[in-house]
Amino acid sequence: MERKWRVLIVVCVAVFMLLLDITVVNVALPDIQKELHTSFTDLQWVVDAYALTLAATMLNTGSLGDLLGRKRVFLVAIGLFTIASTLCGTAQSPAWLIIARGAQGIGGAGMFAVSLAIISQEFHGRERGTAFGIWGATVGMAVAIGPLVGGALTTYVGWRWIFFVNIPIGAACIAAGLRALHETRDEERGGLDLPGLVTLTSGLFALVLGLLRGNDWGWSSGRVIGLFAAGTVLLVAFGFAELRQASPMFDLRLFRVPTFTGAQITAFAISSGMFAQFLYLAIYLESVLGHSAVWAGVRFLPLSLVSFVVAPIAGRLSARVPVRFLLGGGLAVVGVALLLMWGIELDSSWTTLLPGFIVGGIGIGLVNAPLASTSVSVVEPRQAGMASGINNTFRQVGIATGIAALGAIFQSRISSHLAAAGVPAKLVHPIAQAISSGQARSVMIRAHGSRDPTLARASFISGLNEILLVASFVLFAGAVLAFLLVRRQDFVASGPAAAPEGG
Repeated sequence: MERKWRVLIVVCVAVFMLLLDITVVNVALPDIQKELHTSFTDLQWVVDAYALTLAATMLNTGSLGDLLGRKRVFLVAIGLFTIASTLCGTAQSPAWLIIARGAQGIGGAGMFAVSLAIISQEFHGRERGTAFGIWGATVGMAVAIGPLVGGALTTYVGWRWIFFVNIPIGAACIAAGLRALHETRDEERGGLDLPGLVTLTSGLFALVLGLLRGNDWGWSSGRVIGLFAAGTVLLVAFGFAELRQASPMFDLRLFRVPTFTGAQITAFAISSGMFAQFLYLAIYLESVLGHSAVWAGVRFLPLSLVSFVVAPIAGRLSARVPVRFLLGGGLAVVGVALLLMWGIELDSSWTTLLPGFIVGGIGIGLVNAPLASTSVSVVEPRQAGMASGINNTFRQVGIATGIAALGAIFQSRISSHLAAAGVPAKLVHPIAQAISSGQARSVMIRAHGSRDPTLARASFISGLNEILLVASFVLFAGAVLAFLLVRRQDFVASGPAAAPEGG
């Protein structure tokens, strides 16, 4: 086997591992909630701590890869990720687990930020399309198959093993990477962008915290308004800091290229609209329908298998079909998938979700590979590390803000449904918290003078339908913008052979 294909295998296995940890916890959340006694906000942070640190450190680790060497950063990041996984598996409290998940995210950022740059240095022309197709299939399968893997491990050996399993995989990737990877760097890059790191991390944290705590503290409360104001100011300060940097980790001038902007919108839309939805769909399958963790994971298989098949095809099509049709069309297909899931009723079975899972798999597959290629094909090769880091940052920001924003809408809708059913006002919020965190089947609610065993489940379903509808509009808006912004003329040469053309 040629060395470059061995490189692709190492990179894809590492990326699969880090992306798996975005969704692998979803079906384990009810078990984590029972053992560690977590609240609904804690459960959201278990997912968001990982996604946020991925997003906030992605750009700096991409710059570090350009400066210090992408092989070096990649291997060190795998080591950090493996150690953090061990800490996650030994967690004894929600705070311990959340902090360890944040450390995992930093390691994951190092791997993810340089992964596309490493691949782009090895493959050119049509082979690049095939390589990115395989990478895209890996991304799609990891995100979608996470519930199955997490469910199997949670059911048969316990939720802690969703983290312990990373230890041998990480060790194998380090050993293989030392032999297969060649060192590449961009000598013109500067060092760490500390002002950018601080303002971006603080700004994202403030905005997500405000979204997560809005229902608890009140959307008009001083704390929530203050968090949103602080987040906005910090992100604006981040923009100014990057404009003043000689070697910024986030070159805002790249957004002058419409296709580059369209790629970031696409990444944010599919992550916030679809991937963030997996958390709530997994809780629905377990807490409302009563499936075990492993069977909840099995229900996601149609989506993962379809996306795995479609992604390599989309990677090859990106050399022939205008990319705007793949990106915009893929987002629109995912939006249709969410509409197909919408309309769940109290007596619905999991098959109500099946058409949406199949169509969603097609849409995810259509987007992932062309998006990966587009993000680095509209910049000069020496900027590949930064470009891939920015695109992956938008993916993770999409997941983090999607979980937070959809969660706020979800919990608010549950509270409204409970209030309309006659639940006393002082009980609405704590009951909504319990239902949201996966206790819909165990909560008996007193309303209209009697104890209603179905009201909790009906309230959960009402909230889920609401966020499915909202997310579909996000996908359709992203589809329109992707189609308008992505242009053929923005693509640059990829090396010895011409870059795939896009529309």
